[in-house]
Amino acid sequence: MAWNEPGNNGKDQDPWGGNRRPNGQDQGPPDLDEALGKLIEKFNGLFGGSGNKNTSGSGGNTPAPTGKIIGFGAAIVLVLWAGMGFYTVDQQERAVVLRLGKFSETVQPGLHWNPPLVDSVTKVNVTAVRNVENRALMLTEDENIVEVGLSVQYIVSNPKDFLLEVREPDSSLLQATQSALRHVVGGSEMHSVLTEGRALLALDIESRLQALLDEYRTGLEVIKVNIENTAAPSQVQDAFDDVIKAREDEQRVKNEAQAYANGIVPESRGRAQRVSEEAQAYREQVVARAEGEATRFTKLLTEYQKAPEVTRERLYLVAMEDVLSNASKVMVDVEGGNNMMVLPLDQIMQNQSIRAAAGASGKGSSSMVDEITSRVIQQLTQGGSASRESR
Repeated sequence: MAWNEPGNNGKDQDPWGGNRRPNGQDQGPPDLDEALGKLIEKFNGLFGGSGNKNTSGSGGNTPAPTGKIIGFGAAIVLVLWAGMGFYTVDQQERAVVLRLGKFSETVQPGLHWNPPLVDSVTKVNVTAVRNVENRALMLTEDENIVEVGLSVQYIVSNPKDFLLEVREPDSSLLQATQSALRHVVGGSEMHSVLTEGRALLALDIESRLQALLDEYRTGLEVIKVNIENTAAPSQVQDAFDDVIKAREDEQRVKNEAQAYANGIVPESRGRAQRVSEEAQAYREQVVARAEGEATRFTKLLTEYQKAPEVTRERLYLVAMEDVLSNASKVMVDVEGGNNMMVLPLDQIMQNQSIRAAAGASGKGSSSMVDEITSRVIQQLTQGGSASRESR
C-alpha cells in the first residue's frame, strides 16, 4: 500500500523523512529543502559534526538554512579541490613534487594527480637548449691582454638539483663560465689564443666548466662551448695586425726556403752520387787497364826472352805506327840526301774547318788559313831550291 493512500493507519511520514502538514492533509511531493537538509546532515556525519536543529511550533526538527549552505559549499569545495589535483607533464618536461615543502619525487611525462595545497608541483623543460654569452678582457700566460667572446649551450639534466640545490643556476653558470675562461686563457699564450689554439681552448673551457657545475650541483649539462672571437684590445689592434702579418710573412719565407731545400738537396745528392759512381768507374777502369798492361808486359817479356830481335823490331814498328798515325806531317826518306817533309794541306785545312765549326780552335777566318798555307809552301819551296844548289 502506498504511503499516501487512504487507510495508511494514520502514518503521515513520507519516504524522505519529512512530516506531514499540521492539518494532516497530503501536500504532494516532498520539500526540496528537506531533501537537501538530509544530504547535508549525512555529509556532516562523515566529518563528525551534527546539523543545527531548531524546534518548530509543531515539535518537528528541520535543518537550519545556514547549515545546509555550509554543507553544500563544503561538498563543492571538496570536488573542486580533488579536480585541481590533476595535471599533465609533457614529453619534454619533468615535474618536481614538494610535499609540505619537502622533496617527494620527480614525475615523468603523463597524467598525474597530487593533493592540492599539500603537494607543490613545478615543471622543468629538460630538452630545450639554453644559451649564455660572455665577453671579457683578460691576461694571458705571456702577460698580454686579449679579448675573448664565447657562448655556452646547455640543458637541464637534473630537475631536482636545478630547483632545490642552487638559488639561481643560470647566474651560477655565468660565473662558472667566467672562472673557467679566465683560468684556461691565463694558462695559454696570446699567439695560441688568437690563432690555431682556439679549438683546444674551447675544449678545455668546456671540461672545466662542467666540472664546476657538477661540484655546485646545479643540475646543468654543458652541450657545447663556442669561441665566438678572440682579438687584441681595440687600442692596440693595428700593432697586433702588423705582428700577425709579420708572422705570416715569416711562415711564407720558411715554406719557400723549405721548398727550395726540398728541390736542391735531392738534386745535389743525385749529382754527388753520379760523381761518386763515375769516380768508382774510372777507378775500376784504371785498375783493369793497369792489370791488363801488367799481364801484357809479362807475356811480352816471355816472348822477348825467346826472340829478342824479332820482338824488338815488332815493338819499334808498333810504336812508330801509333805515333805517326796521329801526325799530320809525312816524312819521306830520300836516298843520298836529306829527308823531305811533306805537309798534307788538304787534311790540315779540313782539320782547321772542323775545329772552327766545333769551337775548339780560335776565331781565325778562312783567309788567315790560306795566308798561312801560302807562307808554308813558300818556305818549303825556298828550302828545296837551296838544298839543290848545295848539291
